[in-house]
Amino acid sequence: MEPKILIVEDEREMARGLKDILEFEGYDVAIAGNGREALQSVVRREPDCIILDLMLPDVNGYQVCEDIRRQKINTPILMLTARAQDYDKIRGLEVGADDYMTKPFSVGELLARIKALLRRSSLYAQGQELDVVRVGSSLVDVKHFTVRRGSREHSLSHYEVELFKLLYTSADQPVTRAEILEKVWGMDKYPTNRTVDNFIVKLRKKIEDDWQNPRHILTIYGVGYKLSP
Repeated sequence: MEPKILIVEDEREMARGLKDILEFEGYDVAIAGNGREALQSVVRREPDCIILDLMLPDVNGYQVCEDIRRQKINTPILMLTARAQDYDKIRGLEVGADDYMTKPFSVGELLARIKALLRRSSLYAQGQELDVVRVGSSLVDVKHFTVRRGSREHSLSHYEVELFKLLYTSADQPVTRAEILEKVWGMDKYPTNRTVDNFIVKLRKKIEDDWQNPRHILTIYGVGYKLSP
């Protein structure tokens, strides 16, 4: 069965062009012209990947992404937009996007990123080598993208899970920021070290009893981070 992709884009020519490209590559493609249609289509069609524009006529892409994640839907999301500022990219990743591309873009790079997201998603669906692991007082469920600490449960994004897995499989050993960027995001120059730091903070807030005084996700100054389960 062909992977299903949802394009959320209000510019008809752009949406149609992307649809033609992706269908030529063998994907099953649908289009949503606004945020409301997108949310309905995500629930109805259960796409394998979402290409999400930021500038929509009803709500912005950040809100759509947050709403999707709030429903504990872990479908990979690629934000595609004309906004190229670092702030916009970082915000997109922080609200739950898995990747971010700016217009104009290379069709070859877009296809490569989609394939990478689908590959990661497939690996997660298989459970990988981890399932549920304990870190301090928290139970991290890699398979279902959740962290439970006491009576509270937090959802995890794809990149948060990938970052946690890298730290966990290297437990008690420092992992450099460069290694995190390469193995988690698969890119040398983007995202930046700041993005890594932001995601570390997000994990700490969900896993640590006191995220400002972490006991498990530790900073190794001048190097990177390590996990002490």
